[in-house]
Amino acid sequence: MSGLSLDATQLDRYSRHIIMDEVGPEGQKRLLDGRVLVVGAGGLGAPVVQYLAAAGVGELVVVDDDVVERSNLQRQVIHADADVGVPKAESAKAFVERLNPDVTVEAHETRLDRENAESLVADCDAVVDASDNFRTRYLVNDVARLAGVPVAHGAIYKFEGQATTLVPGGPCYRCLFPEAPEPGEVPDCATTGVLGVLPGVLGTIQATEAVKLLLGAGDPLSGRLLFYDALEMSFETVPYRQNPDCPVCGDDPIDSIERVEYTGGCGIAD
Repeated sequence: MSGLSLDATQLDRYSRHIIMDEVGPEGQKRLLDGRVLVVGAGGLGAPVVQYLAAAGVGELVVVDDDVVERSNLQRQVIHADADVGVPKAESAKAFVERLNPDVTVEAHETRLDRENAESLVADCDAVVDASDNFRTRYLVNDVARLAGVPVAHGAIYKFEGQATTLVPGGPCYRCLFPEAPEPGEVPDCATTGVLGVLPGVLGTIQATEAVKLLLGAGDPLSGRLLFYDALEMSFETVPYRQNPDCPVCGDDPIDSIERVEYTGGCGIAD
């Protein structure tokens, strides 16, 4: 798409973007030229994929190793009853193809791991971390930071959610959470439940951050952790700083993920 003008159909489709001074036709072309990695096509990933595709982000790389289950449909809005048993990455691709022909989806029916993470992140303009486990969150943080790629992070629990954006030069996920809890310490939604609309709020915030990053518009949630409480209908932002002792973005950072053990506390060997 690079260097091409918007055609008549695109001028119509994205007209509400184009009339905005902060976007305009050049900004829309940046979105169409954009490539975003979405890690997870579940609760958070569903609204992320939906809104990035609607916005005209030209290439989405969707990574998920799970299949659609009926219990997912209460919150994972890009999947339908007919998709039960279908890989989520494949279902996400089919959804986008129905929604916007300008967007291509590279679907990976696999889990993001240390063998594939660097190649998946390398040629992307931004990453959206819509994963549901700490091992993946630390891996996304580490690989993206080494590659100089920003990450829009989100997490949900019952009625609550949080979001932050990890940009090169700012604090990273390890500055915020130096160590992961031990496996089993934090229950998942299959055990505790989750309000169906909650990931829609947090996922849309993540998608907004990704679009802003592609446009170079506004201020990302760098160094700020946004808390959302659906029961109280409240938002709170808590600042956090870069840790000079952080092994990934501090004064003496690692230069590869070879020293990281992505089990237990996701620690870095001395």
